[in-house]
Amino acid sequence: MRNNRRLRWAAIPIAATLTIVLAGCTQAQQNGFLPGFQEGQSPVTNHTERVSGLWTTSWIVLLIVGIITWGLTLWAVVVYRRRKGQTGLPVQLRYNMPIEIFYTIVPLILVLGFFAFTARDQQAIEARFDDPEVKIQVMGKQWAWDFNYVNEDVYYTGIQAQADPEGAPGSIIESELPTLVLPVGKEIEIALDSRDVIHSFWVIDFLYKKDMIPGKTNYMSVIPERIGTYDGKCAELCGEYHSQMLFKVKVVSEADYIAYTDGLRAAGNVGQLGSEYDRNSNLPGTSAPTAQEGN
Repeated sequence: MRNNRRLRWAAIPIAATLTIVLAGCTQAQQNGFLPGFQEGQSPVTNHTERVSGLWTTSWIVLLIVGIITWGLTLWAVVVYRRRKGQTGLPVQLRYNMPIEIFYTIVPLILVLGFFAFTARDQQAIEARFDDPEVKIQVMGKQWAWDFNYVNEDVYYTGIQAQADPEGAPGSIIESELPTLVLPVGKEIEIALDSRDVIHSFWVIDFLYKKDMIPGKTNYMSVIPERIGTYDGKCAELCGEYHSQMLFKVKVVSEADYIAYTDGLRAAGNVGQLGSEYDRNSNLPGTSAPTAQEGN
């Protein structure tokens, strides 16, 4: 009788797991409900599937560990519960070496595994292209963005998000947000700089963000693979209007990209924005103030 009860308790988590597996998953479920995926469409960038793969695989492993842990806990509660007529405490065991070795070795293997796969994917994502087809410089500033299109020698200056007086409270004028235009299918290197404080360049559907640190240039290497418009924002608290430091990324065809940069050139936005508008005056390499002559 007792063996039958144990088999019933063991069958419950097994049946639940089989039900979930056999039910099938949508593309959103397969990618951990992360943004950047749509049914029947390609990923947003060449790194999107790699990021989601690491994310979902980690959760699957942790879910399996959780199911085993919960199952063993419930099994111990049921099997070793106090029964009618029993008194006193059960036999107290101080050590069980096989179990202690098990719950020391297994977590160590999991930690090393997570570290190895994370390091592998991070190395691939952070690798810079040897000869990128498109170079862009993004400069964060309180509380907007400037974009230099290096190859085309044109630039764009942005302003922070503006409240929409005719919209609902908290709404903004989407058409006035700074917009970074990228050609689809091209190897793009984005240099990230800050004019003042620490910012963070985050394109939500790219599943990727990177800090922008004053005095240091960070790089993002990416190949956009799906035409569309994607939301971006600063992901590092940078002052009073941090929440209004928004932007858009518009992935377009190569012809539309050329037409856009030609439009910037026609509007007089020729050349590159430099550090002349930076607010930092005490970065490494900046000369110290000198006394005026005669003082």
